[in-house]
Amino acid sequence: MFKIEVFLLLLVVVLSLSVLASADDDSFIGVNIGTDLSDMPHPTQVVALLKSQQIRHIRLYDADRGMLVALANTGIKVAITVPNEQLLGIGQSNSTAAHWVSQNIVAHYPATNITTVCVGSEVFNALPNAAPVLVNALKFIQGALVASNLDRQIKVSTPIASTVILDSFPPSQAFFNHSWNPVLGPLLKFLQSTGSSFMLNVYPYYDYMKSNGIIPLDYALFNPLPSNKEAVDSNTLLHYTNVFDAMVDAAYFAMASLNVTNVPVLVTESGWPSKGDSNEPDATLDNANTYNSNLIKHIINQTGTPKHPGIPVSTYIYELYNEDTKPGPVSEKSWGLFDANGKPIYTLQLTNTGRTFSNDTTNQTHCTAKEGADSKMLQAALDWACGPGKVNCSALLQGQPCYEPDNVAVHASFAFDSYYHMMGKGDGTCDFNGVAMLTTTDPSHGSCQFIGSDGMNGTFLNGSIADFNSTSSSGWRARGSYAGGGLLIKFLLAVLLS
Repeated sequence: MFKIEVFLLLLVVVLSLSVLASADDDSFIGVNIGTDLSDMPHPTQVVALLKSQQIRHIRLYDADRGMLVALANTGIKVAITVPNEQLLGIGQSNSTAAHWVSQNIVAHYPATNITTVCVGSEVFNALPNAAPVLVNALKFIQGALVASNLDRQIKVSTPIASTVILDSFPPSQAFFNHSWNPVLGPLLKFLQSTGSSFMLNVYPYYDYMKSNGIIPLDYALFNPLPSNKEAVDSNTLLHYTNVFDAMVDAAYFAMASLNVTNVPVLVTESGWPSKGDSNEPDATLDNANTYNSNLIKHIINQTGTPKHPGIPVSTYIYELYNEDTKPGPVSEKSWGLFDANGKPIYTLQLTNTGRTFSNDTTNQTHCTAKEGADSKMLQAALDWACGPGKVNCSALLQGQPCYEPDNVAVHASFAFDSYYHMMGKGDGTCDFNGVAMLTTTDPSHGSCQFIGSDGMNGTFLNGSIADFNSTSSSGWRARGSYAGGGLLIKFLLAVLLS
């Protein structure tokens, strides 16, 4: 079996003990889902990946109906977004805000577990002309939630870039850009009155890149530092061992400068790119792995920050997929944990967390054709798996490794096992109208290696994942090549269990 460094599964107890200052929800690690991909997976496939990786908290950059429908009845906690291009209209019209809430929240809740509305994204930087109506937009959305009796279940805030905080080190001297105080003051009062969080995007990578060598790489990556290399706030004598904590505490001190001290910080974006242009030598797989691994350990160990020790900061990792169509340098396209096929970009190093790993290979299972199953039913199931089921069946073509022996039971077993692993071995994914069964015996033979066997891993292929019990059972069209790797890690986001 391909040896994989994976991530924790049993996190319920840990998270239940680490309550944010707001006392509203357990702390968590989530993931952002951007959609600037040339081959964006279908919402059903996205959700299949989320479920197979035990992802329990996500943030969307819109309120896409397809995603919200696909997320129904999964229990996954969803933060949706009012896109910046809709902000002016909502901030100027209570009725527009009410319509938005009706269409994008009321129509889906509670089947889809929407917990948060992000109103805009980095508005002060991305759309400064809308900043004057930002607080109105939050209030109008909140008012519509109140009218729908959903204000206790769903919180409203707006993600802010950390660049709005000036003089961020030492953190105790941090303050907001004064030109935005007329907006930030009322915004913080709104968050305070509604029990919502101050949403902050924290990117130590950019702080490191812009520091011209002043910030050590290890300090940006959460790597251990000798005590004499730690940054010390001369006013508070607090020691800082990483950029992330310093930025979060800078936000707390900046809020305090506006007389707000009881609004918790929620980090809505943080990560590290795995690839960059020639002038971005530190955008590497190793550094991305190190940063995200250390960030996750930092949160789940309930480390907190020097100003608020023991109170972990809930954080959404940026991001689920590499977004290959985003404009800008290579690094802008390279923040993802997975590619569009569900193949992991790298394997996180979390073996010292003391957690239970989620892909225990001692309990490896496969899905094969049931002995004595009707050949016509097997053929129908095979056709479905290789067609609407989106299994890559090119290995079954004549001349390929799994063509022989050429009989329907063996071919069906390959397709069934591929689908079973592609879907994360979820409940009901090894049935095929009763002609499939689970086994702990590896069905690989000769040069035909089944998914989940030595050297083979499942893959999430683009397209709609259909229901086998539907009427569609069209013939299959072989794909060009085998795209292995989608279940390479049951890692990062098992931590999202709550």
